[in-house]
Amino acid sequence: MDRTQTKITVRVQPGGRRNEVLGFAGEVLRVKVTARPVEGKANTAVVELLALALGVRSARISLVRGHRSRDKMLVVENLTEEEVQRLLSPEEKPTRPGTRGSRGGAP
Repeated sequence: MDRTQTKITVRVQPGGRRNEVLGFAGEVLRVKVTARPVEGKANTAVVELLALALGVRSARISLVRGHRSRDKMLVVENLTEEEVQRLLSPEEKPTRPGTRGSRGGAP
């Protein structure tokens, strides 16, 4: 079994209009979640959002620092740093066939 663990520094904006991964600003991943920072709801929303974006179970993501802060450290199991960077970068998100990408180019 692969025991790779990748640390991610995350800056969270709670109370957003929608849950979304904004991408990396340097070494820090920026995310928005709709949940408010009450009783750990925003932390849970961040873990669930990243699990969905990375294609892993939420049990594979652990919050190790920043439980009461916007700045958090999470650990993702079974993915390399390169895989995490690729999967969470906005330019890597697929578009549906026949639609224009975020840059407005032709299909």
